[in-house]
Amino acid sequence: MTTKLLAYAWLPRGAMVLLLRRTPGTFLGEHWELPGGTAEPGEPPETTAVREVAEETGLHVHLLGQRAHLTWPDLDGRPLTIHAHIYDATEPTPGAVTLNPTEHDAFTWATPDTAADLLLSPHVRRLFG
Repeated sequence: MTTKLLAYAWLPRGAMVLLLRRTPGTFLGEHWELPGGTAEPGEPPETTAVREVAEETGLHVHLLGQRAHLTWPDLDGRPLTIHAHIYDATEPTPGAVTLNPTEHDAFTWATPDTAADLLLSPHVRRLFG
């Protein structure tokens, strides 16, 4: 069994956290997720989270520590285990979100209550309880 390493940032502004909606036609299209993605070979998950936030949103963040580590089997049934590290993050200087349209078509700042009404990716739903 092989593994895949993912890393995400839990980026709050006040009581809300940043969520991105995956572009229709992509894997988990139209689902909402945290900014983040797949680690490059040999890349530490902390580096992945910071890099992916910048690539997906144009925001520059600092990580404060690990919020969660989640594991699940591949959703397509391949012999693959997914390991996702979720980090609490902060913005030294809050900026405007600029999406990469090949990956995401919308963003929102959501509270736990408003996130419950969104089509969240399964691993993100676990974080919101």
